[in-house]
Amino acid sequence: MPAYHSSIPCSTVVGNTAILPLKTRFKGPAPIQTNEQEQDIIDEALYYFKANVFFRTYEIKSESDRLLIYITLYITECLKKLQKCSNKNQAQNEMITLALSRFDIPGEPGFPLNSVYSKPDTPAKADLFKNYLVQLRQEIGLRVCGKVFGEDDKPSKWWLCFAKKKFMDKSLSGPGQ
Repeated sequence: MPAYHSSIPCSTVVGNTAILPLKTRFKGPAPIQTNEQEQDIIDEALYYFKANVFFRTYEIKSESDRLLIYITLYITECLKKLQKCSNKNQAQNEMITLALSRFDIPGEPGFPLNSVYSKPDTPAKADLFKNYLVQLRQEIGLRVCGKVFGEDDKPSKWWLCFAKKKFMDKSLSGPGQ
């Protein structure tokens, strides 16, 4: 069975990664998706996460797939942090901290997937991409927290059991973190 790929078409590309519209209330450079009924890339990544996380290889078919890979890896990082949280309020604070913490972008030595991502062409595009990823990470953290803690303020073992999985045998955090 092949992995699931993104069906969202992209119009803006930085490096070789799509910049897609988001349904978000966080400030940033992402185009705002106005149709609340349609899925954005985060909805799509959350929907496919449990199936895609088991794949050790992933064929990239579009620039949107590169963003889907990044989101899948970031969801795993969120789940690692959420394992240590006992309630939704603590979890939301952890997600904000994780989203705003320092991270590498394609082209920087610490980025784990430099072989499949290309470096942004100019410093301005690199700043745009970094700011987009910060906005994306904030929204992902909020949505993952909602999935894991739901309505009853208790963590869902059906989400947290995926915290140890490594999509494509990669991790956005360094070894031992």
